[in-house]
Amino acid sequence: MPRSHSATLPIIPLPQGMVLLPGIVNRVTVSSARPDTAALLSAVYSRAGSRGAKGRVESIPIACVPQSRASTSPVGPNGQLLMENENQDNTQSVMNGNDVARVGKTDLFSCGVAANITGVEGRGTGEFSLLVKGAARVKVEKVYQTQPYFEGKVTYHQDEVLSDDSAQELFSTMRLLSRELVAILRVAALLPRPTGSPSLSPILGRRLDWFIQQKSLADAGFLADFMANVCETEFPEKLKVLTLFDVKERMRFVVELLDRQVTSIKRNVKISSITTSTIPIIIDTEDKENGQDRTQRKPRAPVRTPGNGFAVPFSAQRSRGQSGGGDDDDNEPNEIEELHKKLEVAKLPPEAAKVAEKEIKRLKKMNPAQADYAVTRTYLETLAEIPWSIMTEDRLGPHTLASARKQLDDDHYGLEKVKKRLLEYLAVLRLKQSINEGIDAKLKQAEEEVSNLQSNKNDSEVAPSAQVDEQTHAGIAKIEVLKGKRMIDKSPILLLIGPPGVGKTSIARSLAQALGRKFHRISLGGVRDEAEIRGHRRTYVAAMPGLIVQGLRKVGVANPVFLLDEIDKLGHANFQGDPSAAMLEVLDPEQNHTFTDHYINTPLDLSKVLFIATANSLDTIPTPLLDRMEMIYLPGYTTVEKRHIATEHLIPKQIGLNGLEEEQVKFNEEVVAKIIDAYTREAGVRNLEREIGSCCRAKAVEYADAKDNGRLETYKPQLTLEDVENILGIEKFEEEIAEKTSRPGIVTGLVAYSSGGNGSILFIEVQDFPGSGSVQLTGNLQNVLKESVEVALTWVKAHAFELGLVSEPSHNIMKDRSLHVHCPSGAIPKDGPSSGIAQTIALISLFSGRAVPPTIAMTGEISLRGKVLPVGGIKEKLIGALRAGVQTVMLPSSNRKDVKDLPQEVKDGLEVVHVSHIWEAVRYVWPDVHWPSDHELPGLHTRL
Repeated sequence: MPRSHSATLPIIPLPQGMVLLPGIVNRVTVSSARPDTAALLSAVYSRAGSRGAKGRVESIPIACVPQSRASTSPVGPNGQLLMENENQDNTQSVMNGNDVARVGKTDLFSCGVAANITGVEGRGTGEFSLLVKGAARVKVEKVYQTQPYFEGKVTYHQDEVLSDDSAQELFSTMRLLSRELVAILRVAALLPRPTGSPSLSPILGRRLDWFIQQKSLADAGFLADFMANVCETEFPEKLKVLTLFDVKERMRFVVELLDRQVTSIKRNVKISSITTSTIPIIIDTEDKENGQDRTQRKPRAPVRTPGNGFAVPFSAQRSRGQSGGGDDDDNEPNEIEELHKKLEVAKLPPEAAKVAEKEIKRLKKMNPAQADYAVTRTYLETLAEIPWSIMTEDRLGPHTLASARKQLDDDHYGLEKVKKRLLEYLAVLRLKQSINEGIDAKLKQAEEEVSNLQSNKNDSEVAPSAQVDEQTHAGIAKIEVLKGKRMIDKSPILLLIGPPGVGKTSIARSLAQALGRKFHRISLGGVRDEAEIRGHRRTYVAAMPGLIVQGLRKVGVANPVFLLDEIDKLGHANFQGDPSAAMLEVLDPEQNHTFTDHYINTPLDLSKVLFIATANSLDTIPTPLLDRMEMIYLPGYTTVEKRHIATEHLIPKQIGLNGLEEEQVKFNEEVVAKIIDAYTREAGVRNLEREIGSCCRAKAVEYADAKDNGRLETYKPQLTLEDVENILGIEKFEEEIAEKTSRPGIVTGLVAYSSGGNGSILFIEVQDFPGSGSVQLTGNLQNVLKESVEVALTWVKAHAFELGLVSEPSHNIMKDRSLHVHCPSGAIPKDGPSSGIAQTIALISLFSGRAVPPTIAMTGEISLRGKVLPVGGIKEKLIGALRAGVQTVMLPSSNRKDVKDLPQEVKDGLEVVHVSHIWEAVRYVWPDVHWPSDHELPGLHTRL
């Protein structure tokens, strides 16, 4: 809804027949003897002066209101209405020489324009003019005073900002008619024309055309007012324009005015054709009446098309392709014919072919200088460039799986789950193709049989006609059954989730190479406009297809591999639409066979496209969109995997990129391990490649200096640990190492840093001191971790007697003491349900005075019943534990399945113990202590 507010403004009645519109500057002529105008000007200047040095008269608004009297009233020599009003108290006198016009309250129109006085011009004849510029429409609610000038309450009405398609179509029509009117007036100024025909100077015409062309839908209301002021209109029509607060209604009325004006001018001046190389021939009404033939008229001087490239779509121009149209008319049909051939080669589906045929017919009737001509031609060229039926033959044969497995292994180390899923897809595709090949052979045979029966139908010597018909119907039914048995390939939508740098993008490229399909990457990061996915409607200026259609045009086939990169960075609902919702039709296998791009506006089959999406996190992906995709998690690389990737791929690559040979720089295992552990703590290998590149560049400088100075014998290709420290600087990461000795109250926990995809150990320290039972938490512990401490303390207090920590069941172990729980590395925020078991063991260790073996690390959450709950990030945590020197890891029993996917080096280097209750953990940590058995613990099974 348009915005509105009220204000009290001085009111100046406009001369009879004058209407001021917003955005328009007009001159209002008044008499210097008019007391109301003098008083109004005095009040405006006083208000401007009261605002200080910065106060300007242009900043003080006034209301310019037209008069509502009939246009038949007597009019003075300068356009003033001459009338008398019996109510002298509610009137104002307008003096102009000997003529007097009196305006009363009832003569004011109900609507007006809030305007600003931009200047005052004197004529020296007792008259002066006010230059006023309209700012916004106002509705006159009430007139408070009439003397010495009118003043009243008005309500501002701001134009509504439109965004719907109907408004865009209406605006496009209005702008097209506006430019057509300007072009007609520009050309009419250069041609002989009947007396009284309107015209426009070429320079002003070019500026006006450029002005109209630059306006967008947001300026629809202003352009409507502007063109209403340009058109030749009657006073009631201008009043109607003033009252149209709704922008759509105003545009509809102005379109009618423009169409009437253009038609009126065309009746007086008709032009056969206007190009840069043809001569216009003028046909006047008198020529028609006299029966003169236009070919007998003497050609006039050539007239060129306006320099901005926009010409007038006159109704009297020859249709395209007719003789006598000049060189352009001879060439254009050939171009259309060429476009028609492109559309035939593209083999459009029936619905798209019908639309293309309709647009071709429209294009043949258009003048090439029309604005719509280029739009329609671009649209048809886009239709011709879309690969509707062009397919790439997949490399599916007996050796497909073996070659694909080798391709993936050569390009990627590890990532076994991803490779397994991609090989499954290839295997299914191969089997479907084998089945379809057998069905195609049977189809061919059945079609040949039906064809032979139909050819021999009239041969009575072969078989009776009735028998042939029966066999033909049976053959056709068999063909339909065989067609129904063909396997339809609905490509899956795979979503690769994992930290940056783990190979998500390169996996998709490797799959395309293995299949022999074309590959195209679409970056979705930062896409905030729905039109970038679904395309713009052709009614918009500079409309174009969406990213999906553009990708198909680029690859040129209907079955490529599309990588939808960073789908979790896709924008959400805003005033430009919802891009994530637009992706639903693209990624839904039940919908994407009829995907409709707004620019193409005809269904497009995307079911043959293999979509692979990548994301770093699932948090920002809407649930409906996530439901359309099959998720495959890439957790990151282990240290051994990184070492292998660096040795086999990254080091040879960086050596070549930095102008060295393999024998000119050597990386041993110690150097690679140093770079991995001390300089690159990440899940992927991007930073690892950067650090290796830094080492290679340093050796390149050293080798170049030795070569230039003739001292190659002094150059040492082998990198040492000292060289790494000198090149890369001090160590960026210091690994936590499990302690060799321990004391009561200290336990080693496990934590997974999701930001980098790595795991590490976490020391939990608990200390008691005399107090009143308070608990202090430090070490940047977040909410979930704080709750784990509270749950652990509650369980220990509840079972202090069974644990042997108090002598009586009713004794409170925290009665005379307080606790301080601390986790070192306070700069790192720590959160997540993973340390409950470690917190509990630490409290039992502190209260009992028994130390926990330093080589044991544990992870898992507990409930108030003492049950150990499962946690995530097992792979990262155990890799970090092995790197830190831990020997035994205690995990929840529910995480037993996660251990199966661990790398073999982790399985061999760690002893994994699974516990389901905190009592099992207590017995394992201190096996030499006589703990009560399960049947001795009151209510244990009930609590379980």
